[in-house]
Amino acid sequence: MVVQRGSKGGTAAVGAVCAGAVLVVLATAGCSGRGAAAADVSAAEALAAVREAAGALAGSGTSRTRTAVEMTNGGTRVTIRGTGVFDYGRRTGRLRVVLPGEATGESGRRRVVELVTPGALYMRNRGAGVPDGKWVRVDTATLPDGNLVTGGATDPISAAELLRGVRSASFRGEERLHGETVRHYRGTVDLAAAAREAEPRSRGQLAAAAKGLSNRTVAFDAYADERGRLRKVRYRFSFPRAAGAPGGEGEATVVSTTSLYGFGVPVEVELPEPEDIYTGRIAAP
Repeated sequence: MVVQRGSKGGTAAVGAVCAGAVLVVLATAGCSGRGAAAADVSAAEALAAVREAAGALAGSGTSRTRTAVEMTNGGTRVTIRGTGVFDYGRRTGRLRVVLPGEATGESGRRRVVELVTPGALYMRNRGAGVPDGKWVRVDTATLPDGNLVTGGATDPISAAELLRGVRSASFRGEERLHGETVRHYRGTVDLAAAAREAEPRSRGQLAAAAKGLSNRTVAFDAYADERGRLRKVRYRFSFPRAAGAPGGEGEATVVSTTSLYGFGVPVEVELPEPEDIYTGRIAAP
């Protein structure tokens, strides 16, 4: 259930809110072990299964999620983790993301509350000059990566919509995940194709990602259950480094993992009141 309280205003000076806040992470652990022979599924069947995973998730109601974004920044490996719940019919969700000190320049961890809605991301406890208790609203289509990792997580809705742009896929076998047997697929997605094929409310942010990321294609590992629902997906994104950034110029690789479990949980997302949304300038991260 979504309680619409806030306005769509309040985006002044927030285009750069997070663009560098999360380019801090890389390399993630996956499921262990291989199961059924990969030869059992043809390339065409693998492509169809991956492409249909987004639709299967949309019809699955709600679930819990865990996220991890990893990157090496200036020789330091940093991991940003999050947990939350999502409603796939309404395309909304709530995440609690933990930013380690390496990501924020602070001595301790910062816990950020994020509300994901079609076209917008709301963040509380963002830091960077935002008063305590205030929210920041960001239009996801204005972010260089379409908020695929800018907020410290790849939300499950965006993660699934990316798979609509699958360009190549192969079946890697069956594995156990969260006590269930899942099918493991590996391949690449085309960001521009994903933007064209995505549900209309996701097209703007994916089009932004297709323009802002270094590579038009993104490698993935996806895991689907017997109902075809996406249960886990890992992407390897490449971003252009800014001049003077730690690690020098070139590309930064960010590995993002999104896991889904606990289907059927109640989900309620209450958006902030207009007066609770900060509209001032955000300090550069």
